[in-house]
Amino acid sequence: MEIAIALLALSLVVFGVFVAVVVRGVRAARRGITRARREVRRTLTDAALTARAAQPGVVGEMARMRRELRSSLDSTRGTLLAGAERDPALREALGLLDQLAEHGERLDGELALLMAAEPDRARVAARLPDLRRRAERIRSSADSLRQAAQDRARHDGTAGLDSLHQQIALESNALRHWSPVTDPPADRAADRAAERAAERAAERKAVEDAD
Repeated sequence: MEIAIALLALSLVVFGVFVAVVVRGVRAARRGITRARREVRRTLTDAALTARAAQPGVVGEMARMRRELRSSLDSTRGTLLAGAERDPALREALGLLDQLAEHGERLDGELALLMAAEPDRARVAARLPDLRRRAERIRSSADSLRQAAQDRARHDGTAGLDSLHQQIALESNALRHWSPVTDPPADRAADRAAERAAERAAERKAVEDAD
């Protein structure tokens, strides 16, 4: 009876582990599919914006605004991510960029809605100055973060190279200077002791010869 209960408990544990693994796999697959769909949708949208940005008029201008906004935010994110693992300051900057990106997404949504669902071009033209100012502020902030991160990386690289250069220069100077090889202290003491012994032996011999 006890064996049957143990086997039943073991079976339940194995089944629970199996279910957990399956659930995690399904969730991971769903996340992968969602991410892939988002990337495909983003690629199609970027291609459409590139085509419409070449058009004259308010629609072309809004398309250019959306494309430039996305490019600025994406470039800044890539720059920050490149050094965020080893630099806590860049990780903090990523948090600020996330907040900035939320404003960018809202503005992008407004622009997309106007492009797709607003037939009154005069109304669209009237809203353009405000939309343009918001886009410029977001781009300016994103560009500032990106350029600051680039300057930081350049400074760190230059400082590290300068320090290494100084260390190598000091070591090189040390390698070029050397002292003549001298006898160790122990050898010099032994030589002096031998000399004193020889002197005493010579003195004893002189005394014996005098006698």
